[in-house]
Amino acid sequence: MTDHTNADTLRTPIVAVLGHVDHGKTSLLDTIRGSAVSEGEAGAITQHIGATDIPLDTISGMAGELIDPSDFDLPGLLFIDTPGHHSFSTLRARGGALADIAVLVVDVNDGFQPQTEEAIDILRRTGTPFVVAANKADTTPGWNPQDGEPIQRSLEAQSERAESMLNENLYEIIGQLSDAGFSADLYWRVQDFQKNIGVVPLSALTGEGVPDLLTVLMGLSQRFMKEEMAIDVQGPGEGTVLEVKDERGFGATIDTVVYDGVIRNGDTIVVGGQNEPIVTEIRALLRPRPLEEIRTEKKFEKVAEVGAAAGVKIAAPDLDQAMAGAPVRVVRDRPLEDVVEEVKAELAEIEVETAEDGVVVKADTLGSLEAMANALREAEVPILRAEVGDIAPRDIAVAETANQEEHKAILGFNVDLLANAETELENADMKLFTDEVIYQLIEDYETYVEERERAQQETVLDKVVRPSRFRILPDHTFRQNDPAVVGVEIISGTLQNNRNVGLFEGNEFERVGQLSGIQKQGDDVDEARAGERVSIAIDGPTVGRGIEEGDTLWTEVPEKHAKILEQELKEEITADEREALAAYLETKRKRDPFWGK
Repeated sequence: MTDHTNADTLRTPIVAVLGHVDHGKTSLLDTIRGSAVSEGEAGAITQHIGATDIPLDTISGMAGELIDPSDFDLPGLLFIDTPGHHSFSTLRARGGALADIAVLVVDVNDGFQPQTEEAIDILRRTGTPFVVAANKADTTPGWNPQDGEPIQRSLEAQSERAESMLNENLYEIIGQLSDAGFSADLYWRVQDFQKNIGVVPLSALTGEGVPDLLTVLMGLSQRFMKEEMAIDVQGPGEGTVLEVKDERGFGATIDTVVYDGVIRNGDTIVVGGQNEPIVTEIRALLRPRPLEEIRTEKKFEKVAEVGAAAGVKIAAPDLDQAMAGAPVRVVRDRPLEDVVEEVKAELAEIEVETAEDGVVVKADTLGSLEAMANALREAEVPILRAEVGDIAPRDIAVAETANQEEHKAILGFNVDLLANAETELENADMKLFTDEVIYQLIEDYETYVEERERAQQETVLDKVVRPSRFRILPDHTFRQNDPAVVGVEIISGTLQNNRNVGLFEGNEFERVGQLSGIQKQGDDVDEARAGERVSIAIDGPTVGRGIEEGDTLWTEVPEKHAKILEQELKEEITADEREALAAYLETKRKRDPFWGK
């Protein structure tokens, strides 16, 4: 037996379960709880607020021969339920992620989906070690379920065909992990879990492979996190806010995960708030009643103290401005100012860089706000203001103050629109984008900006004088003057009606008149394109004086238009218009090198 004298000072590792919406996060947690309950261990499982604590003995009962409890001095595992969304995995504890370790749930048939990619991105950024749960192995065609068995024993019971189909899907996922920059393999082949990600095939439905997942999580925690699990058992408690909730009889409460020390009823705490840190005194520490007592009227029971790691609901005055993801600190024997500064410093790490002009960002937690800010920085989208919370009327007012039209926008991640902001939004000169996937949100915004730019370019293009070069055909003078009517061939560019036209004498451009009509096969048209032959009416010149058959004429492009065409719309005009423009500019610049620049 290993020495368990220090077991009390090691806290339970905090495990976050993330993954794409319907890949089975919740059912996996339910299975882990449920199999523990069916093992007759219901009393051993303690439901915390927003978390489930599974002690080592229960884990070893479920994992059977895979775990020898005497190899471990960690007390078990604390699974946190990520409320509604994985943005949670970015919740912090002292600058790192709140979760010590994560399970990334991937549907073995579906592979990586948008939220999987996003969860991976967050795990990479926070450096959180993780295991991949390849769920729904039992949906492999021809699968023969072995309820609750370790996965390798289950694989022995499968036909070769079922096993090879499963393997094909598993290698697909291993390939996708590799594309994301992680070297991975089936967990029993991984020698070094610090260098490689273990993939555990399992089924939340039949419980197959769940023993393996628990074993890998325990092994990883024991080997790599023992130092981090060492805590000051009686020290002042530290935690992170999961959610701010109104509870009948208590007002605003905070669901909190405590990851160090102990929190006691009556303690003075400092909590990160939307404006300033909140200093308040705990009125009640609440835990869910044990499973077997759930029938009683009251959902919660009051406890005197809570030690790490645990989920608890804290009731105290003035918590309505608390923020999801913010730090919670017990003051105890320290000067209050120091603790307030500590909380401020931790929040300052999450301060988002804002610009003079940019978009407004709202997110559900500090962690997701930070992830949004990082993603927008990569997309080079400036931020005018970034805050945690639902979209309120003042956010709409702020968004409308942006200087550039495309910045008059709110990007809301996993947040709602407050009722009193709906009417404001209808009359507002701004756009609202909301989504539950960060990069989808940013993609929608970028698409909107691109479409706006395209529409603007099209309007500009409609107004800009297009370049053209055309030749008067021999024997095609239909009228000598008032106006002169001649047949022409367009060499390059687009000849538009009502434009001034002229010719180059050396490098000097001389205007000869203005177009007052274009006819193509007897019909009036507004423009003629390269390669077409049309007859045109020019007010001003007389054929034989000023213009001759065989002359090459040009549309006169004003300098400002030439500059826009060359610098902004080059990609929007056709190749032959570019050619006409280049030849026009070249001749103009022989005389004045800076013309149109």
